[in-house]
Amino acid sequence: MTQNDTQMVAITAEEPAKNHFDGAALLSIGGIVAALGAATCCVVPFALFFAGISGAWIGNLTAFEPYQPVFVTIALACLGYGFYLVYRKPRVTECVEGSYCARPSSHRNAKIGLWIATVLIIVAMGFPHAVRLFLTA
Repeated sequence: MTQNDTQMVAITAEEPAKNHFDGAALLSIGGIVAALGAATCCVVPFALFFAGISGAWIGNLTAFEPYQPVFVTIALACLGYGFYLVYRKPRVTECVEGSYCARPSSHRNAKIGLWIATVLIIVAMGFPHAVRLFLTA
């Protein structure tokens, strides 16, 4: 082994191992933001009114309704790839001490974020249909 090979091995050993949980965490945050964007037209005004917050500006949130399919598509893409990274992709076996993947909470945080985004997108998509059932009765 030459001196250059030894230096190259030392340099690569110091770099932290890239893990898939960082991407899953970012995808879960992206899914939550996109799900909130999808819920802005319908669920958010109802929740604000239910919480006692009122004002004429709440009616302006319905202007986001034409963009709901875009937000839903982005959320589903983030959720699909995020769930793939968390549940289907094999785990990285080697983590550098002190890195994000070495923490036991990294995997749990990504899962919690993905499931929160899933619930939000289900509520955003199902809310208009559920309200029709209650209003027609």
